[in-house]
Amino acid sequence: KMYPAMSQEEIEDWLEHIPVFAVTDSSGSGVVLKPDDDTSVFYFFLNPLAANATLTQLKSANEDMDLKVSAFSLGKIWFKLLNADPNQEVLLKSPGDDDSTKATKGVQYRLVPDTKDLLGARMLLTMSPEDGEKLKAGETMTPEMAQKAVEKAMTESPKFKNTFNEIPIFTIAQMRMQKQPSEGETGEPVTLLPMYFSLQNMVGTWQQFMSQSSPEMQGIEPAINLLSLHDLVDMMSKESEIDFRHVVLVPPVPEAQPGQMPSSEASSAADPMASMGGATLGDV
Repeated sequence: KMYPAMSQEEIEDWLEHIPVFAVTDSSGSGVVLKPDDDTSVFYFFLNPLAANATLTQLKSANEDMDLKVSAFSLGKIWFKLLNADPNQEVLLKSPGDDDSTKATKGVQYRLVPDTKDLLGARMLLTMSPEDGEKLKAGETMTPEMAQKAVEKAMTESPKFKNTFNEIPIFTIAQMRMQKQPSEGETGEPVTLLPMYFSLQNMVGTWQQFMSQSSPEMQGIEPAINLLSLHDLVDMMSKESEIDFRHVVLVPPVPEAQPGQMPSSEASSAADPMASMGGATLGDV
């Protein structure tokens, strides 16, 4: 059976609940960086800690600017900014100069994955079957082995070589989630295939799933699949053997910062949209 392609609107809705973070001024206008005279770059981060690090860096260089980290919906920016016509014009203001604006074309919008997940994707692509078998057999990874694996991942990975716009998505073929009918609705629970931004989050969920499953399930090896978010969206926008309307994208769960109670993190992670700001960067 073939399933029909998803529309742009359906894909935007599918990405809607994923928060991304960017440095803005106090009114929510984006801060465009100019590494040189000919280039204008705007960064969105999947990890809020990376956005905070950029904020700290910018504040130290521009003490008089009132800057903050704002959250945006990935669904709202995916087509409108990240994959829009590179020649669309945006109005830019210089720091401290509120009066004059300058129309600029060719702003590069960059979506930055979590560095841990980028490394995890590269390691999955470069780890040999022998390395995998050793780990499965319970062999401890020594610091030397780890160093070699990381070096191999950094130099030999065929994909995910860029630090931006190549966003790894992880899934385990045998994993499913049950979505219960909403309150007041009748009907059967819907079975969904979860896909994850965070490798660690996915592996943790799998281990929890296995610990609660029946004895005959215990020996099952997880079949980990990896693809990029751009490839995934391309596949969704064409007719497919996969029913992408029954795939759910699991947002990355922020790590608790030192001294922070994980419970407060968990509540915000459950509904990352609760603190989300403007829908689009209309006046970047």
